[in-house]
Amino acid sequence: MSQTAPTDTPAGTPTDTGPTHTLALSPSRASDFKQCPLLYRFRAIDKLPETPSAAQVRGTLVHTVLERLFSLPPAERERETAGELLAPAWAELVEEHPEWDEVAGTADSAGLTAWLDSAAALLDAYFQLEDPRTLAPEACELYLETELTSGVRLRGYVDRLDVAPAGDLRVVDYKTGAAPREIGEAKAMFQMKFYAVVLWRLRGVVPRQLKLLYLADGQSLAYTPDEAELRRFERTLDAIWQAIERAGTTGDFRPSPSKLCDWCDHKPICPAYGGTPPPYPGWPTSGGAVESMLDRAD
Repeated sequence: MSQTAPTDTPAGTPTDTGPTHTLALSPSRASDFKQCPLLYRFRAIDKLPETPSAAQVRGTLVHTVLERLFSLPPAERERETAGELLAPAWAELVEEHPEWDEVAGTADSAGLTAWLDSAAALLDAYFQLEDPRTLAPEACELYLETELTSGVRLRGYVDRLDVAPAGDLRVVDYKTGAAPREIGEAKAMFQMKFYAVVLWRLRGVVPRQLKLLYLADGQSLAYTPDEAELRRFERTLDAIWQAIERAGTTGDFRPSPSKLCDWCDHKPICPAYGGTPPPYPGWPTSGGAVESMLDRAD
Protein backbone atom coordinates (compact mmCIF):
# COMPACT_ATOMS: atom_id res chain seq x y z
CA MET A 1 0.00 0.00 0.00
CA SER A 2 1.23 3.48 -0.78
CA GLN A 3 2.53 5.43 2.19
CA THR A 4 1.17 8.85 2.99
CA ALA A 5 2.98 12.07 3.72
CA PRO A 6 3.02 13.44 7.29
CA THR A 7 0.60 16.09 8.45
CA ASP A 8 3.28 18.78 8.25
CA THR A 9 3.43 18.42 4.47
CA PRO A 10 2.77 21.86 2.97
CA ALA A 11 0.22 22.27 0.23
CA GLY A 12 1.92 21.96 -3.14
CA THR A 13 1.86 24.58 -5.82
CA PRO A 14 -0.65 23.65 -8.53
CA THR A 15 1.07 21.70 -11.29
CA ASP A 16 -0.65 23.38 -14.24
CA THR A 17 0.31 27.01 -13.71
CA GLY A 18 3.88 26.86 -15.02
CA PRO A 19 7.06 27.97 -13.25
CA THR A 20 6.84 30.73 -10.68
CA HIS A 21 9.44 33.50 -10.43
CA THR A 22 10.58 32.26 -7.02
CA LEU A 23 14.13 30.92 -6.74
CA ALA A 24 14.01 27.15 -6.94
CA LEU A 25 16.04 23.99 -7.43
CA SER A 26 15.61 21.67 -10.40
CA PRO A 27 17.10 18.17 -10.77
CA SER A 28 19.43 19.22 -13.59
CA ARG A 29 20.80 22.25 -11.77
CA ALA A 30 21.16 20.29 -8.53
CA SER A 31 23.19 17.70 -10.45
CA ASP A 32 25.27 20.51 -11.96
CA PHE A 33 26.16 21.85 -8.52
CA LYS A 34 27.06 18.37 -7.26
CA GLN A 35 29.27 17.87 -10.31
CA CYS A 36 30.87 21.34 -10.34
CA PRO A 37 29.67 24.47 -8.48
CA LEU A 38 31.14 26.71 -11.19
CA LEU A 39 29.14 24.86 -13.85
CA TYR A 40 26.00 25.61 -11.81
CA ARG A 41 26.91 29.29 -11.77
CA PHE A 42 27.55 29.42 -15.51
CA ARG A 43 24.23 27.76 -16.28
CA ALA A 44 21.85 29.00 -13.58
CA ILE A 45 23.20 32.49 -12.84
CA ASP A 46 25.31 33.69 -15.77
CA LYS A 47 23.11 31.72 -18.20
CA LEU A 48 26.00 31.39 -20.64
CA PRO A 49 25.10 29.92 -24.02
CA GLU A 50 26.04 26.33 -24.78
CA THR A 51 26.09 24.36 -28.01
CA PRO A 52 23.85 21.31 -27.68
CA SER A 53 25.13 17.92 -28.73
CA ALA A 54 23.51 15.92 -31.50
CA ALA A 55 22.46 13.40 -28.85
CA GLN A 56 20.63 16.10 -26.87
CA VAL A 57 18.85 17.39 -29.96
CA ARG A 58 17.89 13.88 -31.06
CA GLY A 59 16.60 13.20 -27.57
CA THR A 60 14.44 16.31 -27.72
CA LEU A 61 12.96 15.10 -31.01
CA VAL A 62 12.16 11.64 -29.62
CA HIS A 63 10.63 13.09 -26.45
CA THR A 64 8.47 15.39 -28.58
CA VAL A 65 7.23 12.49 -30.70
CA LEU A 66 6.43 10.34 -27.65
CA GLU A 67 4.53 13.19 -26.03
CA ARG A 68 2.46 13.65 -29.19
CA LEU A 69 1.92 9.91 -29.54
CA PHE A 70 0.30 9.77 -26.10
CA SER A 71 -1.99 12.64 -27.02
CA LEU A 72 -3.64 10.30 -29.55
CA PRO A 73 -6.37 7.76 -28.72
CA PRO A 74 -4.79 4.48 -27.50
CA ALA A 75 -5.72 2.52 -30.63
CA GLU A 76 -3.77 4.98 -32.80
CA ARG A 77 -0.50 4.68 -30.87
CA GLU A 78 1.12 2.42 -33.44
CA ARG A 79 4.79 2.29 -34.40
CA GLU A 80 3.91 3.48 -37.90
CA THR A 81 2.08 6.48 -36.46
CA ALA A 82 5.10 7.41 -34.33
CA GLY A 83 7.24 7.32 -37.46
CA GLU A 84 4.86 9.65 -39.25
CA LEU A 85 5.19 12.15 -36.42
CA LEU A 86 8.97 12.41 -36.75
CA ALA A 87 9.39 14.67 -39.79
CA PRO A 88 6.76 17.29 -38.82
CA ALA A 89 8.04 17.37 -35.23
CA TRP A 90 11.60 17.96 -36.49
CA ALA A 91 10.44 20.69 -38.85
CA GLU A 92 8.78 22.52 -35.96
CA LEU A 93 11.83 22.17 -33.71
CA VAL A 94 14.17 23.52 -36.40
CA GLU A 95 11.82 26.42 -37.07
CA GLU A 96 12.07 27.33 -33.37
CA HIS A 97 15.80 26.53 -33.10
CA PRO A 98 17.38 27.05 -36.57
CA GLU A 99 20.86 26.35 -35.20
CA TRP A 100 19.85 22.73 -34.53
CA ASP A 101 19.86 22.08 -38.29
CA GLU A 102 23.65 22.33 -38.29
CA VAL A 103 24.02 20.30 -35.09
CA ALA A 104 21.94 17.49 -36.58
CA GLY A 105 23.50 17.70 -40.03
CA THR A 106 20.13 17.99 -41.75
CA ALA A 107 20.95 20.75 -44.24
CA ASP A 108 20.58 18.36 -47.20
CA SER A 109 18.15 15.55 -47.94
CA ALA A 110 20.68 12.78 -47.28
CA GLY A 111 21.52 14.24 -43.88
CA LEU A 112 17.86 14.68 -43.00
CA THR A 113 17.09 11.07 -43.93
CA ALA A 114 19.97 9.76 -41.82
CA TRP A 115 18.92 11.96 -38.90
CA LEU A 116 15.29 10.83 -38.95
CA ASP A 117 16.39 7.22 -39.31
CA SER A 118 18.56 7.53 -36.19
CA ALA A 119 15.60 8.88 -34.23
CA ALA A 120 13.35 6.16 -35.69
CA ALA A 121 15.71 3.51 -34.31
CA LEU A 122 15.14 4.90 -30.80
CA LEU A 123 11.39 4.74 -31.35
CA ASP A 124 11.78 1.10 -32.44
CA ALA A 125 13.48 0.40 -29.12
CA TYR A 126 10.71 2.17 -27.23
CA PHE A 127 8.05 -0.05 -28.79
CA GLN A 128 10.07 -3.10 -27.73
CA LEU A 129 9.88 -1.92 -24.12
CA GLU A 130 6.24 -0.83 -23.94
CA ASP A 131 2.99 -1.02 -25.84
CA PRO A 132 1.58 2.52 -25.55
CA ARG A 133 -1.85 1.29 -26.66
CA THR A 134 -2.21 -0.41 -23.26
CA LEU A 135 -1.25 2.63 -21.19
CA ALA A 136 -3.37 5.51 -19.92
CA PRO A 137 -0.97 8.16 -18.56
CA GLU A 138 -2.39 10.91 -16.42
CA ALA A 139 0.05 13.35 -18.01
CA CYS A 140 3.14 13.70 -20.22
CA GLU A 141 5.74 16.44 -19.80
CA LEU A 142 4.09 17.30 -16.49
CA TYR A 143 5.36 20.42 -14.74
CA LEU A 144 5.70 20.00 -10.96
CA GLU A 145 6.56 22.55 -8.28
CA THR A 146 6.35 22.44 -4.52
CA GLU A 147 8.05 23.78 -1.40
CA LEU A 148 9.60 21.67 1.34
CA THR A 149 9.02 22.41 5.02
CA SER A 150 12.54 23.89 5.07
CA GLY A 151 11.46 26.50 2.54
CA VAL A 152 13.41 25.03 -0.38
CA ARG A 153 11.34 25.23 -3.56
CA LEU A 154 11.63 22.36 -6.04
CA ARG A 155 10.52 22.29 -9.66
CA GLY A 156 10.89 20.03 -12.66
CA TYR A 157 9.20 18.20 -15.52
CA VAL A 158 8.22 14.53 -15.50
CA ASP A 159 8.27 12.76 -18.88
CA ARG A 160 5.24 10.69 -17.98
CA LEU A 161 3.09 10.05 -14.92
CA ASP A 162 1.01 6.87 -14.76
CA VAL A 163 -1.68 6.55 -12.10
CA ALA A 164 -3.26 3.17 -11.36
CA PRO A 165 -6.97 2.87 -10.50
CA ALA A 166 -5.96 2.25 -6.89
CA GLY A 167 -4.00 5.53 -6.85
CA ASP A 168 -0.47 4.13 -7.15
CA LEU A 169 1.94 6.43 -9.01
CA ARG A 170 4.58 5.44 -11.53
CA VAL A 171 7.09 8.02 -12.76
CA VAL A 172 8.49 7.18 -16.21
CA ASP A 173 11.53 8.87 -17.76
CA TYR A 174 12.81 8.27 -21.30
CA LYS A 175 16.57 8.18 -21.69
CA THR A 176 17.71 8.24 -25.30
CA GLY A 177 21.21 7.11 -24.39
CA ALA A 178 22.35 3.65 -23.31
CA ALA A 179 21.92 2.30 -19.81
CA PRO A 180 24.76 3.92 -17.84
CA ARG A 181 27.40 2.54 -15.58
CA GLU A 182 27.33 3.15 -11.85
CA ILE A 183 27.99 6.92 -11.89
CA GLY A 184 25.50 7.61 -14.64
CA GLU A 185 22.89 5.42 -13.00
CA ALA A 186 23.27 7.30 -9.72
CA LYS A 187 22.75 10.61 -11.56
CA ALA A 188 19.61 9.28 -13.27
CA MET A 189 18.21 7.94 -10.01
CA PHE A 190 18.94 11.28 -8.31
CA GLN A 191 16.64 12.88 -10.86
CA MET A 192 13.92 10.28 -10.28
CA LYS A 193 14.07 10.59 -6.50
CA PHE A 194 13.77 14.36 -6.94
CA TYR A 195 10.50 13.83 -8.82
CA ALA A 196 9.36 11.29 -6.20
CA VAL A 197 9.85 13.82 -3.40
CA VAL A 198 7.91 16.50 -5.28
CA LEU A 199 5.02 14.13 -6.02
CA TRP A 200 4.96 12.86 -2.44
CA ARG A 201 4.73 16.38 -1.10
CA LEU A 202 2.12 17.40 -3.66
CA ARG A 203 -0.12 14.35 -3.50
CA GLY A 204 0.62 12.71 -0.18
CA VAL A 205 1.56 9.43 -1.89
CA VAL A 206 5.00 7.87 -2.25
CA PRO A 207 5.34 6.76 -5.90
CA ARG A 208 5.15 3.01 -6.20
CA GLN A 209 7.69 2.86 -9.01
CA LEU A 210 10.36 5.00 -10.66
CA LYS A 211 11.03 3.66 -14.14
CA LEU A 212 13.81 4.58 -16.57
CA LEU A 213 13.58 3.48 -20.20
CA TYR A 214 16.97 3.48 -22.01
CA LEU A 215 16.19 3.57 -25.71
CA ALA A 216 19.70 3.32 -27.17
CA ASP A 217 20.05 -0.27 -25.97
CA GLY A 218 16.46 -1.19 -25.13
CA GLN A 219 16.95 -1.60 -21.40
CA SER A 220 14.81 -0.50 -18.47
CA LEU A 221 15.48 0.14 -14.81
CA ALA A 222 12.72 0.16 -12.17
CA TYR A 223 13.05 1.23 -8.55
CA THR A 224 10.65 1.38 -5.62
CA PRO A 225 11.36 4.18 -3.11
CA ASP A 226 10.05 4.27 0.44
CA GLU A 227 9.08 7.09 2.76
CA ALA A 228 12.21 6.90 4.93
CA GLU A 229 14.41 7.12 1.84
CA LEU A 230 12.54 10.17 0.53
CA ARG A 231 12.91 11.88 3.92
CA ARG A 232 16.66 11.33 3.74
CA PHE A 233 16.68 12.60 0.16
CA GLU A 234 14.84 15.76 1.24
CA ARG A 235 17.67 16.43 3.67
CA THR A 236 20.15 15.95 0.81
CA LEU A 237 18.27 18.52 -1.28
CA ASP A 238 18.19 20.92 1.69
CA ALA A 239 21.96 20.57 2.06
CA ILE A 240 22.57 21.18 -1.65
CA TRP A 241 20.42 24.32 -1.61
CA GLN A 242 22.14 25.64 1.52
CA ALA A 243 25.50 25.16 -0.18
CA ILE A 244 24.22 26.93 -3.31
CA GLU A 245 22.96 29.86 -1.24
CA ARG A 246 26.31 30.17 0.57
CA ALA A 247 28.14 30.22 -2.73
CA GLY A 248 25.60 32.66 -4.13
CA THR A 249 26.13 35.08 -1.26
CA THR A 250 29.91 35.10 -1.61
CA GLY A 251 30.22 34.41 -5.33
CA ASP A 252 32.55 31.54 -4.46
CA PHE A 253 31.49 28.92 -7.00
CA ARG A 254 34.60 26.76 -7.22
CA PRO A 255 35.42 24.52 -10.16
CA SER A 256 35.59 20.79 -9.58
CA PRO A 257 37.75 19.33 -12.36
CA SER A 258 36.92 15.85 -13.63
CA LYS A 259 36.87 13.81 -16.84
CA LEU A 260 33.57 15.50 -17.66
CA CYS A 261 35.42 18.78 -18.23
CA ASP A 262 36.37 17.62 -21.73
CA TRP A 263 32.70 17.94 -22.73
CA CYS A 264 32.10 21.31 -21.06
CA ASP A 265 31.57 24.35 -23.29
CA HIS A 266 32.98 26.58 -20.55
CA LYS A 267 36.40 24.97 -20.18
CA PRO A 268 38.17 27.91 -21.93
CA ILE A 269 36.98 30.32 -19.20
CA CYS A 270 37.42 27.94 -16.28
CA PRO A 271 40.15 28.94 -13.79
CA ALA A 272 41.03 25.27 -13.31
CA TYR A 273 42.36 25.38 -16.88
CA GLY A 274 43.85 28.86 -16.84
CA GLY A 275 40.72 30.69 -17.96
CA THR A 276 38.97 33.71 -16.50
CA PRO A 277 35.22 33.63 -15.78
CA PRO A 278 33.12 36.74 -16.42
CA PRO A 279 32.56 39.01 -13.38
CA TYR A 280 30.07 37.50 -10.95
CA PRO A 281 26.70 39.18 -11.63
CA GLY A 282 25.43 38.61 -8.11
CA TRP A 283 22.88 36.27 -6.61
CA PRO A 284 19.53 36.59 -8.44
CA THR A 285 16.41 37.54 -6.52
CA SER A 286 14.03 35.65 -8.80
CA GLY A 287 13.92 33.13 -11.59
CA GLY A 288 15.81 30.18 -10.26
CA ALA A 289 16.20 26.93 -12.13
CA VAL A 290 13.94 25.97 -15.01
CA GLU A 291 14.50 22.72 -16.89
CA SER A 292 15.10 23.33 -20.58
CA MET A 293 13.97 21.02 -23.38
CA LEU A 294 17.55 19.83 -23.69
CA ASP A 295 17.84 19.15 -19.94
CA ARG A 296 14.81 16.86 -20.16
CA ALA A 297 15.89 15.04 -23.29
CA ASP A 298 19.00 13.21 -22.13
